[in-house]
Amino acid sequence: MVAPREISDVDELRTLAHPLRQRILRHLGQHGPATASTLGKALGESSGATSYHLRMLAKHAFVEEVPERAHGRERWWRAPVQDLRGPRAPADPEVRTLVDQLRQLKLAADQELFDEFLARRSELGEWADALPHSRGSVRLTLPELHEFFDEYMALLKRYQRPVDETPADARHVAVRFFAFPVPGPADRP
Repeated sequence: MVAPREISDVDELRTLAHPLRQRILRHLGQHGPATASTLGKALGESSGATSYHLRMLAKHAFVEEVPERAHGRERWWRAPVQDLRGPRAPADPEVRTLVDQLRQLKLAADQELFDEFLARRSELGEWADALPHSRGSVRLTLPELHEFFDEYMALLKRYQRPVDETPADARHVAVRFFAFPVPGPADRP
């Protein structure tokens, strides 16, 4: 099980809160290792741009090289399995702004991925209706919310496994957890 890594450093958050870098990380996570050139083609960017952003991500260990796939000057990159978490209560306004930007980028990417699922649903055969969904609310204290999240992460990690240990009939499934306090005055029973 991968230990959580809290990202609260401004430079690391700036690195992650860049839209192209988020697209690179998503692509590597969904499609596996790639070169700057293959990423450039897939993302509609120049290989120079993707190479630069890969180096910035590598500087903070958000991506890593795959030396066994390297050929000459060709460098392959992968996104290692990580449990990256933002600070729970950032006091620094700049950190809070960067965390919010990162959340917005990730939420927009999730919506884009869900829209793609809906558009291509007919191609998925028996997986077309594999769409468990839950929407609810609970009344929690802040420590209880933290405990709830930690338990959710432990459950998620129980089902994560390396590609080489995944059964042939398994699919990559996006799983998201999103919780926030309902705006307005705190209600009391």
